[in-house]
Amino acid sequence: MKDLETARSGRLFREHAARATPPRAVIGLEAEFNLLVNGRRRRPEKVFGDPSRLVRRRMIPRTGKSFQSPAGGAIYFDTGVIEVATPIVELEPGCCYRATRLLWEQIRYLRVELDHWAKRNGCECCLQGFSTHYNFSFPNVRRSKFRNATKLAYLLTHILPVPVILLATNRQSSAVGVRPRRTRLEVTADFTPDPALMLATCAFIAGAVETVLRWEDFGLRQLDRNGIPRITPFRLRKHSSRRGWRVTVHSFGRNPFAADISAPLWKLRDCRLLSLRAIAAETLIPFRRHIRRISDSNTTEHIAAVFAGDARSLLDFEKRPETYDDVGKGIDWGRRRKRRWSRSKYEKIIHRVIAREPMRIGQKRYRVIRMNGWYQVDFREIGTNRRRTFNLDELVQLSAAKKTARAVPHRRKPGKKHHAK
Repeated sequence: MKDLETARSGRLFREHAARATPPRAVIGLEAEFNLLVNGRRRRPEKVFGDPSRLVRRRMIPRTGKSFQSPAGGAIYFDTGVIEVATPIVELEPGCCYRATRLLWEQIRYLRVELDHWAKRNGCECCLQGFSTHYNFSFPNVRRSKFRNATKLAYLLTHILPVPVILLATNRQSSAVGVRPRRTRLEVTADFTPDPALMLATCAFIAGAVETVLRWEDFGLRQLDRNGIPRITPFRLRKHSSRRGWRVTVHSFGRNPFAADISAPLWKLRDCRLLSLRAIAAETLIPFRRHIRRISDSNTTEHIAAVFAGDARSLLDFEKRPETYDDVGKGIDWGRRRKRRWSRSKYEKIIHRVIAREPMRIGQKRYRVIRMNGWYQVDFREIGTNRRRTFNLDELVQLSAAKKTARAVPHRRKPGKKHHAK
């Protein structure tokens, strides 16, 4: 009897986990900021208490201490920093632009609210860029004994550092890391105040992850098989928080964040001496097709131009740009032409949720209670007050069915013919 109960509880747990996890691959971005008040760093918990006392509009609560921002993402205070995060975005063509756009929409909204609070309290507030996290789900269908999140993260730590250093870091940066999480991977780097470079970073990481997931296994021998250059010496460090690894100023024998990125200073395992730019350009080759597939040709060309020295990296500046210390005043995508992708299906549903308007699902009307993680939404039925949870895919399907029903024209039934007697 006990075994039967255990099996039943295990089955229920798996069913709940399946409903709470997107069946498709998704991505999401996070950014952390230091809060400066009158030029001094302050803990947001001490200044505001929680985000609901900073943002003027009423926000939907989320699991834990975070809130769903009116801009669509999440906002919360995390160990002395303000953190904003995008909702999950389906991994498909255009996803990197959508995720980057979403993150900068969160940043802009936060900045407007912070400026209003500062004006009301007679002080000056700034957001100082701290870090950016690039999150990618790891679908269960791709798991095996030789293919799990930990092995994938370890392999990516040997692939991503040099390209990410060129695309996302500055002269004061100190590390690039990869952390395996239960259902996803998280790549951590310094905050990038340039949206175009952030998009390029996101696209490179996404393309690399999508390519590596198609490899037979996640062993380091795949590096030589796919022609990925390897610097020697190479020493990984444990990540500063949670599990994972990172490349620091001491990993290569010299500081990559302070060196000339165009000088051939770096010895490879095949005894060649190459520059960081040349190493990144070689690393791009096996991933270029998937980068282009999930972004676009302009973003792919921008990445290649940075690696070739035809476009600026933030490491081309002698000092860290001043835009790091006052983020969100404006959003400049630069002169590069960007394709304007429409909102994804998940995005459209999230914007309906944060509008807090009653939603008709089937024959019943529901009101949003809170976001339950990134994939589920808790509702309460109007009238009965009964609670019900839907995931984003269920809401997408219900919304599509509703639109289809509206589009189908209703034919009038022919009236009965009355014959003269």
